[in-house]
Amino acid sequence: MTTLMPLAAQVAELLKTRRETIAVAESSAGGLISAALLAQPGASAYFLGGAVVYTYASRGVFLDVLPSAIEGIRPATEPYALLLARAARQRLSATWALGETGATGPAGNRYGDPAGYACLAVAGPLERAVTLETGSADRVENMRAFAAAALELLAATLAR
Repeated sequence: MTTLMPLAAQVAELLKTRRETIAVAESSAGGLISAALLAQPGASAYFLGGAVVYTYASRGVFLDVLPSAIEGIRPATEPYALLLARAARQRLSATWALGETGATGPAGNRYGDPAGYACLAVAGPLERAVTLETGSADRVENMRAFAAAALELLAATLAR
């Protein structure tokens, strides 16, 4: 968690300075993105909420994403990460949102992606999505890497 703190502090400062808010929909990172953002002093000024949408049921309950909304979109892809981010942003009326989906390991996911594979997205006034491949099967290290990459993507997008 300590490796995420400098990134989360950078994001927190940008959001507070701009008086903007963030929502998070994460899957394989397991809540680490939200935890890092909430660990920053003054988080209530910018953090509206986060959900670990690890299952279809949780995606529907927390983000109100119906099965028809993902028709033609394969999970663990950049379009799916964007869908999660957009849904979180809309659900919480946030300025920005992060979406994260992937395969932490030690095995790959049911869609054929290897362990260490993640798609990350930012939705807001600007949208960006990226794919990360760590090449590692270490579940905990991949969770940290996914969270760090999501925070880096958000920081870079906010800096534009």
